[in-house]
Amino acid sequence: MDERILRHEREQAIHLLRSGRSVKEVAEILERSEVWVRKWRRRYQEEGWKGLESESRRPHHLARQLPEWVKEAVKEVRSELEAKGSRGELKFIGSSAVRTRLKEKQVTPLPSTRTIERILAEAQMTRLYSKEAKKQFPHLQPLEAHTLVQVDIYPKYLKGGQSVACFNAIDVVSRYPVSEAFLQRRSLDAIAFVLRLFHLVGVPQYLQMDNEGCFSGGSTHPGVIGKTVRVALMAGTEPVFSPIRHPQSQGTVERFHRTYGRHAWEDTLLTSLDQVNQATEKFIQAYIRHPLPRLGGKTPLEVHQASKSRPLPSTFSLPEDLSKGRIPIYEGHVHFMREVRADGTVRVLNMDWAVPETEEGQGVWCTLTLSPQATFIEVFDQAPDALQRKRLVQHPFPLRESVHSRSTS
Repeated sequence: MDERILRHEREQAIHLLRSGRSVKEVAEILERSEVWVRKWRRRYQEEGWKGLESESRRPHHLARQLPEWVKEAVKEVRSELEAKGSRGELKFIGSSAVRTRLKEKQVTPLPSTRTIERILAEAQMTRLYSKEAKKQFPHLQPLEAHTLVQVDIYPKYLKGGQSVACFNAIDVVSRYPVSEAFLQRRSLDAIAFVLRLFHLVGVPQYLQMDNEGCFSGGSTHPGVIGKTVRVALMAGTEPVFSPIRHPQSQGTVERFHRTYGRHAWEDTLLTSLDQVNQATEKFIQAYIRHPLPRLGGKTPLEVHQASKSRPLPSTFSLPEDLSKGRIPIYEGHVHFMREVRADGTVRVLNMDWAVPETEEGQGVWCTLTLSPQATFIEVFDQAPDALQRKRLVQHPFPLRESVHSRSTS
């Protein structure tokens, strides 16, 4: 087949993937296998548009051409990242994270992500995804904008090695994003970002986050209700925490990270936080005005504006000094997507809760209900928007402070 036709077909696959279509959908549209789609997606992620050329026309950067000490540095960095991941200090240990750390250590020549993957595979240091990736958890399936917004942190590095925490949020239905970078990932930074999100696009029904300490309140104290959760409840949204170490449950924002990284960071030397946020805002303004096939050719801005948002309550106010002032707990719900462990329990808010008549590895939906009258945790087999679901168990939750009624807020 003519190389131009092949190249056009590969580009079409990338266009569809970047628009938000799944690998399966792209394979069906182009009448190709999912393996073929994944192959060219990987080439594009690693090498950009040049990666879509046929092998005979592409430059070859083989692992065996690298100095031996560079290969050793790749394996050493991967080991360091794995150790930090086991302690919950980070969640990215793949080839991109390895390459970023190598760049920070000024390792030259800097190998491509594909070469890093090859080195790790040869050393049998690749991650075993099969069982973990296929785990199923109850999850929300929103049909309207402003129902579910996913929030996550995308770690990057400035020129010179300074780490940056890029907070990204995106509406799962409208694909409308909000982004801002911070030098740290404290609860104060998470609160600042969440409040900016609420002011810009309104308060969603559900706000989904991962289990990082700045969102959850940490992994030390039992029964802790973190500051970010308190602010979310006060604003009137329902926080949702993804399963531990299961980024697939944050799929929409995880895909947005990659798009954001390519357009705001690649081929750019960002030296300050101000430069990062300027580049971020430029990208966001272009992204919300770009038509997406999954939105029927509409832009995220059009879908966002056509749906009714819920503004932050006019009575909303926080203590002036959040580092000292105590944020009250308001009535509402906090949700947790969790996995049943071998002893028949789930871990929620640093406490173990028995869930009878379940199987090890089963995904469940846990809801903490907070009201002035009572506080308790319920475990369900499905998410709240499921047509049918079963409550598996209910436990009283020991809360040592009063819950404020929303009617008196």
